[in-house]
Amino acid sequence: MNVKVCSVDDVEVNSAVRVVIDDTPIALVKDSAGDIYAIGDTCTHGDISLSEGFVEDDTLECWAHGSKFSIVTGKALTLPAYEPVPVFTVEIVDGEVYIDPTPHFDYQKEEA
Repeated sequence: MNVKVCSVDDVEVNSAVRVVIDDTPIALVKDSAGDIYAIGDTCTHGDISLSEGFVEDDTLECWAHGSKFSIVTGKALTLPAYEPVPVFTVEIVDGEVYIDPTPHFDYQKEEA
């Protein structure tokens, strides 16, 4: 069941915010096109909140050590991280953001 987490307007373009659903931290990211994605908020390299990092194109960069993750697939794109983060399905209904709290891993899919 999808969980309402915020309004679309609560997330600025090219930024991320942290939300927590059932003790699971999630980075909600709005890219430059205004599309919203949700990935695990914890860097797989160093237990750092990814939502405090930097959004560029379709990546979220960890502020501590510079690992970049795909906001589409969760794949770790640069070292030192090499393990992916989970992704979550996002649905926008009447300007509100809903997330399916069931994590999945899409890192083996081709990126668009």
